[in-house]
Amino acid sequence: MIKPTASQQWSAVKHQLIKFALVGVLTNLVGYSIYYFLTLFWDAPKLTMTALYLVGSLIGFYSNKNFTFRHDGPAGKAGLRYIAVQTMGYFLNFLLLVIFVDLLGYQHQIVQAVAIFVVAAFLFFLSRVFVFAPASIKNGVPRP
Repeated sequence: MIKPTASQQWSAVKHQLIKFALVGVLTNLVGYSIYYFLTLFWDAPKLTMTALYLVGSLIGFYSNKNFTFRHDGPAGKAGLRYIAVQTMGYFLNFLLLVIFVDLLGYQHQIVQAVAIFVVAAFLFFLSRVFVFAPASIKNGVPRP
């Protein structure tokens, strides 16, 4: 087997990062819009974030499995790993709201907007190396 060069590996990571970002931007743009609208009329930012996180996670699993990482391993195993990683991401998001809104007094809209990026970086890393780690190599290069 031919070992991919560092340039080929970085290219694969860049392609996955762009696809992950595209899925994330679309999902979070819609999700944040709904979050902002709901919290205008329903003063429950953590409960709203929880409901939207579940819906976004489901959409994200299928989009990232099939589009971003083109994972061809068993969906059940990847699904269980995805649930574990998303649960960690949820608690990271929740913790950011507790610390910066409840303890430090920042506006929840701003904290949630920043949290999207923090959690996204965390999820991309774990999705790439744990949830959807390449199961096969085509032409000696990990799939982008």
